[in-house]
Amino acid sequence: MAIAWVFPGQGSQKPGMAEGVIDLPGARERFAQASALLGRDLLAICAGAEASGSGAEACGSGGPGEPSDLNDTRNTQPALFVVESLLVDALHRQGRTAQLVAGHSLGELVALYAAGVFDAETGLGLMRRRSELMAAAGGGAMTAVMGFDRDELERVVAATEGVVIANDNSAAQVVLSGTPEAVASVSATVRCKRAIPLAVSGAFHSPFMATAAAAFATELEAVPFADARIPVLSNADPRPETSASVLKERLRQQMTMGVRWRETMEGLQSAGLTTAVEIGPGNVLSGLIKRSCPGLGTAQIAGTGDLGQ
Repeated sequence: MAIAWVFPGQGSQKPGMAEGVIDLPGARERFAQASALLGRDLLAICAGAEASGSGAEACGSGGPGEPSDLNDTRNTQPALFVVESLLVDALHRQGRTAQLVAGHSLGELVALYAAGVFDAETGLGLMRRRSELMAAAGGGAMTAVMGFDRDELERVVAATEGVVIANDNSAAQVVLSGTPEAVASVSATVRCKRAIPLAVSGAFHSPFMATAAAAFATELEAVPFADARIPVLSNADPRPETSASVLKERLRQQMTMGVRWRETMEGLQSAGLTTAVEIGPGNVLSGLIKRSCPGLGTAQIAGTGDLGQ
């Protein structure tokens, strides 16, 4: 059986998601490591509790004070990395592996971890820095657009300054990113079934993240990457790759380039895989794959109860 492991990003988090992994070997230690790095109790935040001394921040708000809400990107990203990496470790202990790995947005860092490119401590450090930079990059907007004519959408985006397609999730779903005015203009102009503004404060995966991306690139320079043991399909270039230097360059590009998930799914299908296993909370990626890749089976591993599958 040819299997891919896919890792979800922001939007898949939910209170209580740590309950499914907390009894795994090393789980409490990894949560404690993450909490020490962040300066707040990540396990309590995953449970839905407020961090002491601070009110909850809006999703991705990047506002002042210590973030205490799971939906604040400064908590979302490290929390998902911890949960997903613990499930990866459990699968490795079972002797299980994949033929390809891929992650959506922050999920790409978990895919790199799963492929042996860096260790958990390194991944947590990168995730903390990435989340802080994204939270600080305010002033933009993002809107999910569903049920559209792609030619029309691409034509309107090309003719509108200040907006790009940030997430090309499937043939029927994209996410626009840019200035609030430009995103609203495209959303109102293009004929579509639905346009849903997202609760974020920045124009993620767009050229407007250039300053944050430059700072993240500086962080990456000092981090050693190993060649991947499993080919990785990156967001910036969804062709299978194992070279450490190429994978680092692709990750460096991720903040300002779109998430090419539609092409990633096409790559999984063309590779002759039989099953895509979504590792982490929720089934967002599984749903996209089911609708886009007939014949490619899906499965979800969100906690210890799923590891026997």
